[in-house]
Amino acid sequence: MNLPNKLSLTRMALIPLMVALMYPNNTFFNLLSAAVFGAAAFTDYLDGHIARKEGIVTDFGKFIDPVADKLLVLSAMVMLVNQGLMPAWIVVLILARELCVDGLRMVASGKGMVIAAGKLGKIKTVTQIILVLWLMILRLPVAGNFFSAVLALVVVAMTLWSGAEYFINNLHIIRNAK
Repeated sequence: MNLPNKLSLTRMALIPLMVALMYPNNTFFNLLSAAVFGAAAFTDYLDGHIARKEGIVTDFGKFIDPVADKLLVLSAMVMLVNQGLMPAWIVVLILARELCVDGLRMVASGKGMVIAAGKLGKIKTVTQIILVLWLMILRLPVAGNFFSAVLALVVVAMTLWSGAEYFINNLHIIRNAK
């Protein structure tokens, strides 16, 4: 197994630690969980950078990298909902988008095609990571803080825009599905 794929698996392995550190919900553990989340999120950049630079992009990597990203971000967001820092509807919207895009990818895969992550999808992930870190570190709830609310709206907009882009760019797959 190559290094980028190991980094993606490491990202997934850090999720239970991050979640466990969020449960006490006190300053020390909140900052520690944010550090674990930040380190895990950094592996997303690192694995993609290494894979492209070294020319070791694999089918397993194309699968595991976005799965690891989604699990990391959604796990943190669910915990932030639990702590009253993020409204649940945002997480539901993000989850719905991810399931729809994954469904599209499954249909494409059945036709022998791979839908790679687009630029907007990558920007969407970065905005989600920024929002999660903001909420984890500063503890300013989306409902009660102007900047948190604006950042959350940017995440919602990027989530919807990037999801729409996947479907618009791949209408031919949907039209030809049996």
